[in-house]
Amino acid sequence: MNFFSFLSDDEIAYVHDASLEILAETGLLVRNEKARKRFAEHGAIVDHATEMVRIPAAVVEKYRAMIPPTITLRGRDPAYDITFPRKLPVIATASSAPDIVDPVSGITRRSRSDDIARIAHVVNELDGFDLFSISTLADDAPKDQFSLTRFYAALKNCVKPVRTSVYSVREAQQVIRLGELIAGSKSAFWQRPFINFGYCAIVSPLTMDFDSTETLMYFAENGITAYGTVAPMGGLSTPLSLPGMLTIMNAEWLAAATLAQMSKAGTEQIYNFLPVFADMRDGAYAPGAIEIGMMNSAVCQMARFYNVPSGGYLGLTNSKIADAQSGFEKGMSPLMGALSGVDFIVMGGLQDALMSFDFGQLCIDNEIALMLKRVRSGFGFSKESVSLQEIKDAGPAGMFGGNPVTLARMHDATFMSELADRKLREQWMLEGSSTIHQRGLNKALKILSTPNSAALDLDIDARIRDEFAGLVAGVSVLPEGWAHVEDGTSGEKRKRRVNRRRA
Repeated sequence: MNFFSFLSDDEIAYVHDASLEILAETGLLVRNEKARKRFAEHGAIVDHATEMVRIPAAVVEKYRAMIPPTITLRGRDPAYDITFPRKLPVIATASSAPDIVDPVSGITRRSRSDDIARIAHVVNELDGFDLFSISTLADDAPKDQFSLTRFYAALKNCVKPVRTSVYSVREAQQVIRLGELIAGSKSAFWQRPFINFGYCAIVSPLTMDFDSTETLMYFAENGITAYGTVAPMGGLSTPLSLPGMLTIMNAEWLAAATLAQMSKAGTEQIYNFLPVFADMRDGAYAPGAIEIGMMNSAVCQMARFYNVPSGGYLGLTNSKIADAQSGFEKGMSPLMGALSGVDFIVMGGLQDALMSFDFGQLCIDNEIALMLKRVRSGFGFSKESVSLQEIKDAGPAGMFGGNPVTLARMHDATFMSELADRKLREQWMLEGSSTIHQRGLNKALKILSTPNSAALDLDIDARIRDEFAGLVAGVSVLPEGWAHVEDGTSGEKRKRRVNRRRA
């Protein structure tokens, strides 16, 4: 498949060479002493007093050559394991919003562990998403069980690959122990480690922090599936230009990837990024900007140059609701990524610049994900699909609707949306004039009204709860008061209307 691209071969080579020059001459500020020592042991020039590390080009080239061309993310059920690059992009939910739009009241509040359980239940049933990147935080997590709480509620209700980041090695070890208990034994888990982690070791510009760098090395040393994300902010932590951001971000990715290979050769990686541009009128964080998709196109080219999988946070929005702004911001950049050859897209469920999760938005984004996969499945050109004889047989003023081949192709030739409304206006009005957001909420409600087939076995769950005292329930339970509605009215307005009727 031919992919859209912005950069010429010479421009790709220049970005690579400029990145090597930055790492060799300017270097990085590396806060973690163990990382500085590791860099020094493998040929970097380290000044422990200033915490500066300079990496000669030959050292970077040696270790980047060790990065495998593929990565595998595993789920509780091996049928959902994913190895990529592949023809279709791997699509994940976006992660770690502190808030959720309550599906009953319509009011934004802090997210809890039971919200994660419900989200996991829904994601497990949405075909557009291949991976559950844990969508929210958990405000009710017990002390010293924050990441454990999030992973437990997610893994208990979803058999697809699950991932998120943790704050420390201690938290990672706690979550890995959870995996061993689910698998039935330590050896069973490590035969197929189905917990996936993320980390953000780089703080732009050109800084490696302590804790995330520590987890990077721990994951690599122990063969734990994990990948990093570089998250620069154009105009604040990078130059305010697409080429300038790409170059500094590329240098940062190379530095983190080099340290991972120094920790263990052959550590799987994704060239994954979350670049945003500051709106320089007020400094606002703008993850819905079209430049994110443009940057992803260039990242895809750099990833192919390095022969590694590419990924990006693409379907994000600054909009607070599922409106037209959300639609075009969540549609344009992911489509550009898909046409540019991105392997991994993080996009589903979040609004308000990654601050809040919404069930209706999640189901809308599922349809966007399915459309992206339809695009990447290809045009399907063949002599048979040209249908030359069928065209001749129908002739001028002929009809194709009743042909047996038309009926045979109807489910494959075009994507049939479940949520997008295609009815006549009169029929839409008769059925309640619902918004797509309300239809998305109804879809999530339908899933949550059905027992979760992915829920953990009771014996396994009991084993987990015996080991971790005070652990949250982690059960997907339908919130009281959530009802199927056709007219798109918010939960709070519905309550007021019902109360007026009762009065």
